[in-house]
Amino acid sequence: MSEQLPEGPEHPIAAGLAALIGVTVAVGLILGLVVLAGTKVLGLDGGSDSGSSSGGRSMYLPRPQKTPSETAPQITLAPEDESSSTASSTPSNKPTATKSSRKQISLSSSTTQAAPMEQFNLTGVYPGGEGAILTVQRFQDGSWQDFPATGSVSGEAFQIPVQTSQPGPNRFRVVDSDSGLQSNEIRVTIG
Repeated sequence: MSEQLPEGPEHPIAAGLAALIGVTVAVGLILGLVVLAGTKVLGLDGGSDSGSSSGGRSMYLPRPQKTPSETAPQITLAPEDESSSTASSTPSNKPTATKSSRKQISLSSSTTQAAPMEQFNLTGVYPGGEGAILTVQRFQDGSWQDFPATGSVSGEAFQIPVQTSQPGPNRFRVVDSDSGLQSNEIRVTIG
């Protein structure tokens, strides 16, 4: 005949399992009560509260509104020469073409001096030139010659990285490859 293990509290495995379940339930209840008390203290219970809060909204979000779009470029240029911007003393009803009403390419450089083959940027604005391809030119041997650098206009602004090893003062400008419109000249000394 086979021997049977005694059932009840004398069996060590059953007693250990019962103790483990009892401890787990007790720890779960204690942790649950701590979390419940913590949510009440922090006000995270989500229910109505008879405390000092007014029960109203705790955060105000305004209704979204469409913002107006800017039409002017976000770049400030140097003011014009006062002698060129003075108006005549007699008023005229005829529209006149002014320097500001024509398309202009304004060019500047990120530096005035650079080491040979050190990269610098030619930057500027080209109002009304959105998408235009600009070719960099350098003044060399008495004339303007194409330089191996191009860039495009985006948001009426451009930035073209340039490197050269030609020592001494270098004169650069950019030209709109479609219209032929030329920018002002800038100088960068390489040395």
